[in-house]
Amino acid sequence: MLGPATFSIVACDLQTGEFGVAVQSKFFAVGAAVPYARAGAGAAATQAWFDPAHGERALQFLQAGVSSDEVIGALLDGDEGQAGRQLGVVDRQGRAAAYTGPKCQDWAGHVVGDGFCCQGNILAGSQVVAAMAEHFCAGSGPLPERMIGALAAGQQAGGDRRGKQSAAITVARPNSG
Repeated sequence: MLGPATFSIVACDLQTGEFGVAVQSKFFAVGAAVPYARAGAGAAATQAWFDPAHGERALQFLQAGVSSDEVIGALLDGDEGQAGRQLGVVDRQGRAAAYTGPKCQDWAGHVVGDGFCCQGNILAGSQVVAAMAEHFCAGSGPLPERMIGALAAGQQAGGDRRGKQSAAITVARPNSG
């Protein structure tokens, strides 16, 4: 189980049909644990004291057309560790939802906007996710570049309190391998 700490953005570009996750953490090889995306379905980030099954289950729900709010509800239903979990989800219609459990380490929280959500834990403060959201909303251009820019804005606002170690991005595109 991956320990706490991480900040990420889950987002979509409905015009191109792209869904993606960009993540940065003190945790080594964070890209192997946090980001999940599937073309035509949506994307999810599962972090903090995450359950490794949540990412694939989120994609299965999204593929079936379940809304982002309902995906989070289904993942947390009966989950004994939900108080320490953090999730961000964007569905195929661009609806975003996030969850930050009360036992995530401070500072922990999220911002949800139209077609994206930013979330993080063990951050320098709320300004990290706020800067990410602001940058993403103000940006233009390809989805991957906007998400990487959001991570950079979060890092510039203080990022992970423990420093940076690892980052990853995953983007699912229609008709792409």
